[in-house]
Amino acid sequence: MELGIDSFASHLLSTSSGPTLSAAEAMRQLLARIERADEVGLDVFGIGEHHRPEYLDSATAVILAAAAARTKNIRLTSAVTVLSAADPVRIFQQFATLDLISQGRAELVVGRGSSIEAFPLFGFDLDDYDALFAEKLELLLQIRSEERPHWSGKFRPALTGQGIYPRPLQAQLPIWLGVGGTPQSFARAGLLGLPLMVAIIGGDTHRFRPLIDLYREAGRRAGHAPEQLQVGLHSLGYVAETTEEAIEAFYPGYARTFSARSKERGGPPVTRAAFDAQTGPLGALLVGSPEDVAAKIRRHAEALGGITRVTFQMDVATRPHAELLNAIELLGTRVAPLLR
Repeated sequence: MELGIDSFASHLLSTSSGPTLSAAEAMRQLLARIERADEVGLDVFGIGEHHRPEYLDSATAVILAAAAARTKNIRLTSAVTVLSAADPVRIFQQFATLDLISQGRAELVVGRGSSIEAFPLFGFDLDDYDALFAEKLELLLQIRSEERPHWSGKFRPALTGQGIYPRPLQAQLPIWLGVGGTPQSFARAGLLGLPLMVAIIGGDTHRFRPLIDLYREAGRRAGHAPEQLQVGLHSLGYVAETTEEAIEAFYPGYARTFSARSKERGGPPVTRAAFDAQTGPLGALLVGSPEDVAAKIRRHAEALGGITRVTFQMDVATRPHAELLNAIELLGTRVAPLLR
């Protein structure tokens, strides 16, 4: 099983009472964390995509290219690219270039996006949410397969054999489909034979099993080999020496972040009882000691019928940089060996 980290390049408060990080300092710290993840042997580091003031990840490929120049082995991926509001030609070119810089370590996780700010920013109609994604995913996959594609669609000018350059170092640039809880998204990934990255940031993880079964059955019916139908799990998490320490460190920032997000959407604030349920045996949060987190990942893997990758999103809790470095160290040196 592969183990990694995802980040939204946050520059929120570094602690509950500390100063807000400058954008430049937050970026410097993020690149240092990617370096540390590489040094301790983690498998993958992903950068999300948002267009909001609290995040610095609007130009994902640029951050990953900077990380590529400072790392040796870790795979570098988006987490996720909001493909519905992007040009597949430019996305392919950016990540093919990243693949050359990193000597074959680039990946893409593409999705429709859980935040909608990219749609008005780039002039797209939110009513076309799914149609945009379906068409652009089709084009991206064709560009991956064909150097000079012939293609036409509704939302982009046609391609009539123009060359798409550069081509990546890898024979086929890995493209994962990032999904939330929509059955159609799981079925689409299976039909196309794409590896699946499931974002489970709340609730009980085992409730996603029927959707993953749907993915695998759709892939089987489409003629894809079982080993092609990989499932990854993206969860919020944090690791400390003891489970009590991890929970007490993670909760305050988690509560601030998700209470603010809930208020923005007209919902209630986060409660400690709800958080404790999420850190319990069935809950989605991967917060605890290395041993407890590894055991919980194994339970999740069994409940979901097998997974090949787990990525942690740790910086939602706005912990100080030194603590995040320590958590990365524990993931690489103690959690990963238990899972492998």
